[in-house]
Amino acid sequence: MASARQPRRGKLRIYLGAAPGVGKTYAVLSEAHRRLERGTDVVVGLVEHHDRPRTEVMLHGLEQIPRRTYTYRDTTLTEMDTDAVIARRPDAAVVDELAHTNAPGARHEKRWQDVEEILDAGIDVVSTVNIQHLESLGDVVESITGVRQRETVPDEVVRRADQIELVDMSPQALRRRMAHGNIYASDRIDAALSNYFRPGNLTALRELALLWTADRVDEYLQQYRSDHRIRSTWQARERIVVGLTGGPEGRTLVRRAARMAAKGSGSEILAVHIARADGLTSASPKELALQRTLVEDLGGTYHHVIGDDVPDALLDFARGVNATQIVLGSSRRKTWQYMFGPGVGTTVARDSGPDLDVHIVTHEEVAKGRGLPVARGTRLGRSRVIWGWLTALGGPALLTLLMTAFDPGIGFANDVLLFLVLTVAAGMVGGLLPALASAAVCSGLLNYFFTTPTHTWTISDGRNIVSLAVFFGVAVAVASVVDLAARRTQQAARLRAESEILSALAGSVLRGEDSLDALLERVRETFAMESVALLEREGDRGGWTCVGSVGVSAGPAGPETGAREGAGGALVRPEDGDVDMPVGDRMMLVLSGRVLPAEDRRVLAAFAAQAAGVLDRQRLQGEADQARELAEGNRIRTALLAAVSHDLRTPLAAIKASVSSLRSDDVAWSEADEADLLEAIEEGADRLDNLVGNLLDMSRLQTGTLAPLIREISLEEVVPKALRGLPEGTVGLALAEALPLVAVDPGLLERTVANIVENAAKYSPEGKKVLVRASALADRVELRVTDRGPGVPDSEKDRIFEPFQRYGDAPRGTGVGLGLAVARGFAEAMGGTLDAEDTPGGGMTMVLTLRAAHGRAPDPRRAREAGAPRPYPRPVGPVGPVG
Repeated sequence: MASARQPRRGKLRIYLGAAPGVGKTYAVLSEAHRRLERGTDVVVGLVEHHDRPRTEVMLHGLEQIPRRTYTYRDTTLTEMDTDAVIARRPDAAVVDELAHTNAPGARHEKRWQDVEEILDAGIDVVSTVNIQHLESLGDVVESITGVRQRETVPDEVVRRADQIELVDMSPQALRRRMAHGNIYASDRIDAALSNYFRPGNLTALRELALLWTADRVDEYLQQYRSDHRIRSTWQARERIVVGLTGGPEGRTLVRRAARMAAKGSGSEILAVHIARADGLTSASPKELALQRTLVEDLGGTYHHVIGDDVPDALLDFARGVNATQIVLGSSRRKTWQYMFGPGVGTTVARDSGPDLDVHIVTHEEVAKGRGLPVARGTRLGRSRVIWGWLTALGGPALLTLLMTAFDPGIGFANDVLLFLVLTVAAGMVGGLLPALASAAVCSGLLNYFFTTPTHTWTISDGRNIVSLAVFFGVAVAVASVVDLAARRTQQAARLRAESEILSALAGSVLRGEDSLDALLERVRETFAMESVALLEREGDRGGWTCVGSVGVSAGPAGPETGAREGAGGALVRPEDGDVDMPVGDRMMLVLSGRVLPAEDRRVLAAFAAQAAGVLDRQRLQGEADQARELAEGNRIRTALLAAVSHDLRTPLAAIKASVSSLRSDDVAWSEADEADLLEAIEEGADRLDNLVGNLLDMSRLQTGTLAPLIREISLEEVVPKALRGLPEGTVGLALAEALPLVAVDPGLLERTVANIVENAAKYSPEGKKVLVRASALADRVELRVTDRGPGVPDSEKDRIFEPFQRYGDAPRGTGVGLGLAVARGFAEAMGGTLDAEDTPGGGMTMVLTLRAAHGRAPDPRRAREAGAPRPYPRPVGPVGPVG
């Protein structure tokens, strides 16, 4: 019996916008009508029209699936009925606001999870999302707008969409639409235009949306080229690759590439350094670090690639990133060095093909020479050795052929000199072994073709024997000198590279650089390794733990440990790497990629010691921070003792005097006197309770044991309670209508407001009320406590929030200076802020900013401020007792 075939997965189309009101929902409904006209079965799973008339009209003629109802805190909420949509089995469904948070009790927390279920059922979905709701852009959007997006959708969900269409609108047009009342109600327009919908905010969000969409298009292009194995470059977007050698001309090339990129919008700069996989390179690490910083400052990216054939590696990299242009510097080689090859620039230009433009940029270092390459196995480099052997073996044969064919008859002495020149050339090019081979070959050819009798190995004239012996000796001497010079050049280049590396390392020590990852990355680049890890163990025989790693490989710094980089929980073995450098008995630097020669270990040891030092500095810094916290605690305790010895004695003395008077048998107290004494006792006890409560609260804040119990509540339930202890007529309360709920700990909020208002009343002139007002702003609620007191200078505004601080001539006995410190600590513990501002006309205003909850009171369907979270999230669970 045939099994049921699994339905195909539906296709997801997303309309992406930069901000609310650009027309995403309108575009989605227009698409639904177009599909309906083409005969497609389309339903509306859920659309939020936000009382916008034009959007609401677009729903006419479309079948809408009834919503499912949920009850949450005596409020009725509606959500999309996912089961009903799937049971209806349409061809396509319209689902608005992909990042929306569902009501408590729904099967899925997020609406995008409902959409995934619909897609799995084989139904196409058309949805919408704003750029600020992408999870990866949360911090960026918050830095631009000041609003933290509570509702987000994972980037991967949006990236997997089959189609993404950008709904674009200029900031000016969007603000006009807002001013005309097409987005929000008239009572919210001014607040929105002056806050979230400022021109700068909208321009930045629009740029984010355009760039994100462009990157997504680029991913589609890269995937298409990869699937179809297209190697040629498609010049859809300017990408400029800058080839860096580590020489001083690199900065000139980077600046030139930046000017080229500035001429075309959206151009990218990718700087790449090709390192040979043979240990320390001849490039200057210090210069490369400067060039890397310059590239990143100019908005480009730096890449480190390993490859023995520099032109091929550079072209492979350029084609791999779909580059359109390559920028190289004119060769620093001297004229005679071109005999060993055409150079990187010429080779890249020749092999680049028609799809890559190669720019050769002149600079001040042209033809000034570039030291001999530092190679392993040979002292002169592979190309020079090859040319040396060709000169040593092919040169004598060619010279013999020419001399015997034309029979110049110049004499045996001149024949010897010609062959000697050839042998010297072989020695200069290829070193000792090619020169020795050339001397042997030339001696044999001279003997066979040019000494009498010719064409025999017999030498009849003794002077010819001397000439051949002198010839061979001179050839060997010249070859030895050339080899010695090459060896000294190699040593000088190595020592220069080592000195520059050690100098840069010493500079980082003096500057106090403490980034372990950056140091390990420098080790990897310097030695052309695949990965580097720093291992540590507790005892002499304990297991090794990775405390830092960079690179990706199967070795110790590979995926097994790289994913837990710095976590200190990944056990690895030093023998898994190719190179290990111990640092003491309990630490080791491990590299993987290849085996290093012995001479490189000296520099590696310096890096290992520096890595250990960086790790020690990080730990010492942590201990110093702990010591600083302990010192702060000691200061608090000292101040506490001072407070106990002074401020707490005043109410205790009043209580003691009143009680002693009441217990005295010498005086007959009237009922009125007894009432006054009892009132004094009560007032003293209340003051004492307030002071002790603040001291306990401050100690909890200092020790980090305060755990708020966050829940959603209305300010109208808390603020009046906080004002009960104040004399009647001293405080005026004005709370805006339909304020959002706030996500706070009610107890902490009540104490916070009480401390702020009490402090304001303390400094307010007699007859002047303290005004308490609250209003909503985006996803925040601001509670402003205004007094008409003397105010505080700007230089002292931060100081008044420090523990045990009184401003001005506040008398002793009015408190221990903890009220505002405790209030700010409570506010920050609840995710809010407390700041001081000047009151226009004199006085000070305390601004308590709280996080608005996702629900709104009393009408949860009331339109929210732009950028604010949805009306009904999942409730925030308790994180611990208030204690």
